[in-house]
Amino acid sequence: MDRPAFLLSSLGVQVANEFTERLRPLGLEPIEFALLAHLESAEGSSQQTLAEALGVHRNAMVGLVDELETRGLVQRHPHPDDRRAKALHLTERARELVERGYRAADEHDADLLSTVEESERPQLISLLRRVAEDRGVSPRGHPCLTQHPGPVKRSTTDRADEDSR
Repeated sequence: MDRPAFLLSSLGVQVANEFTERLRPLGLEPIEFALLAHLESAEGSSQQTLAEALGVHRNAMVGLVDELETRGLVQRHPHPDDRRAKALHLTERARELVERGYRAADEHDADLLSTVEESERPQLISLLRRVAEDRGVSPRGHPCLTQHPGPVKRSTTDRADEDSR
């Protein structure tokens, strides 16, 4: 079917599923990777600041940060400017996962665009960006962030797999 909305929707689902699979060996869901990656560039942010930057509801952010803290990826420290808030910091393990996640994203992009000539890529990206902006799609956050109701529930099997890494 040559309907742009259908093609983009189908491709979006496929690309999201593939990226989820690429992150699976790291023990991360896309929303967790997005949060860690953003925190890497905004070290010491409060949960509220991070929630606003990513467009995540603050209640969902609390649950996500709780989960990441439990897994030893994020630490909360007293915020230097607001005694009511906590400053979020990545652990060394989280930094390694973010680096590996970026490599997975780069490989994913390369695979996705492997049939598009190098000279065509800037035009494709420009057109996609224009359509996204027209539809109100924010470059700061993926829809999975704003639609996520709370922390990712992990099965016992997922936790066992993660602990073996």
